[in-house]
Amino acid sequence: MARMPLYSERAELDGPRLAVFDSVVATRGSMIRPYEVLLHAPGVAGPAAELGQQIRYQGSLADHARELAILTVSVIAECQFEWDQHVEIARQAGVSESALRHLRGSDDALTEAEQLIVEFVRELVHSKTVTDERFTAAQRALGNECVVELTALVGYYMMLAYVMNVADAS
Repeated sequence: MARMPLYSERAELDGPRLAVFDSVVATRGSMIRPYEVLLHAPGVAGPAAELGQQIRYQGSLADHARELAILTVSVIAECQFEWDQHVEIARQAGVSESALRHLRGSDDALTEAEQLIVEFVRELVHSKTVTDERFTAAQRALGNECVVELTALVGYYMMLAYVMNVADAS
């Protein structure tokens, strides 16, 4: 059970919470759990939803890379909710079962492109930056725009994972 009430029904909201609720539903098709928590702070929820919209639906990062990065964050942050929400999306985006098993701790090999994404995310989260070597490899493979998007994606999904974990809202 969540540590705080979840705002899942439009009828229970007014003012800024209602505006954010409507925006999330308009862009995602329904209210999603992280925003049921974030609506406790609508001034945070609104900009977060806008950033999420950009990262998920309007960015330049390939779907496969984006979903692999999201699942990598979910494993690092131990956020089962994010894994459950994105594993099917990742499969549809072409993330292999081998890569999914690897993220869960198997010895399955990753392709070079998958390894680049997974190791970039792991290094960024654990070291708070990436080495020059990893940055250059990502820059060559993805370009500057996608390196920035990937970095922002890691921060965004870590934020969502923290919100979910603290609220115990899985």
